[in-house]
Amino acid sequence: MSSVDMDVFIDRLDPDMCVVTAAAGGERAGCLVGFAAQCSMRPVRFVVWLSKVNRTYEVARRADFLAVHLLTTRQRELAELFGGETGDEVDKFAGVRWAEAHGGAVVLQDACAWFVGGVEQRVDAGDHVGFVLEPVQTGEQEDGDGKQPLLRLSHALGIDPGHPVD
Repeated sequence: MSSVDMDVFIDRLDPDMCVVTAAAGGERAGCLVGFAAQCSMRPVRFVVWLSKVNRTYEVARRADFLAVHLLTTRQRELAELFGGETGDEVDKFAGVRWAEAHGGAVVLQDACAWFVGGVEQRVDAGDHVGFVLEPVQTGEQEDGDGKQPLLRLSHALGIDPGHPVD
């Protein structure tokens, strides 16, 4: 099958970035994700796509629940930690405020908004696997800076991935 050059289309996209965290078997992991979206209205479902080379994927494969966090443009440091470091070498949770939520999911307390979702389905789509989530718990930062713009791909372009992209 021939490959179509999608750059003319993809280069115009500027999706929201989020941090996905997973916990299973006594391990915690988290990564910055640019492939994520609501994928159903009734029932509400959300899908996050995790790279197979990422440690978070390995932990998420064993998890029943994942947490998805939105960041604002003021939270670039958090994005750099979860996007630019690898959990194979660094405990990303050591210097951040986090709490255990529904089903043992790990919630970053400084994220502007978050939800925990039960893993309904895993969809292998090549170098990424989609985790279709059923939301079971939500929250937001107490001081809720709802006016602050969300972190987007264009804001995160300078973050070198903790794991190489093939």
